[in-house]
Amino acid sequence: MFLRRMKAEMPTPDQALPGRPLAMPVADRHEVLPSSLKGPFAEGAQVAVFGMGCFWGSERLFWTLPGVLTTSAGYAGGYTRNPTYEEVSSGMTGHAEVVQVVYDPTKIAYEDLLKVFWENHDPTQGMRQGNDVGTQYRSAIYTTTEEQAATARASRDAFAPIVARAGKGEITTEIAPLGDYYFAEDYHQQYLAATKNPNGYCNHGPNGLSCPVGVARTAG
Repeated sequence: MFLRRMKAEMPTPDQALPGRPLAMPVADRHEVLPSSLKGPFAEGAQVAVFGMGCFWGSERLFWTLPGVLTTSAGYAGGYTRNPTYEEVSSGMTGHAEVVQVVYDPTKIAYEDLLKVFWENHDPTQGMRQGNDVGTQYRSAIYTTTEEQAATARASRDAFAPIVARAGKGEITTEIAPLGDYYFAEDYHQQYLAATKNPNGYCNHGPNGLSCPVGVARTAG
């Protein structure tokens, strides 16, 4: 119980593990989409970053959307440089498991991505998502522009009354500017792709609530 409590509390910068200077090696190409995992990306492409608990299932939600150019699993919101999965899971890096979504704003709006985010996890659980407990599983939106930040906050405020009426309490989602984004290990990338783990673990799916932003729908 003590370990569980500690893993659900954010470390301070001086408590966090130091990490390392070398970035995590990952494949050059996306396992599902005909695109680069790391870039360079097409001119005009924008980047969004979401934490919804385990990044395996959340990444799959986003790579199915028309207008999404590429996705990757990674770590953000913490202090440790280039952390490993084991370090993040220890609760001593401050990072959340996140998905980086690179998208074409002429084909899909940021609001559409937010709709998928809000409607496919429980944003009221604090440092957990279902049976997955720890700071790395917190709900989070890391923004890359002021416009994204304003839109994210507005979507949270619009969704909050719907969540409250469903008896789920207050939204605990962290909304903050994106700092450093670190790629997760290669085996985490597109983990639920049919060519990798078609029957792999996924706890993501519709939460039964409709967020009044965007019109996005996930495929299959």
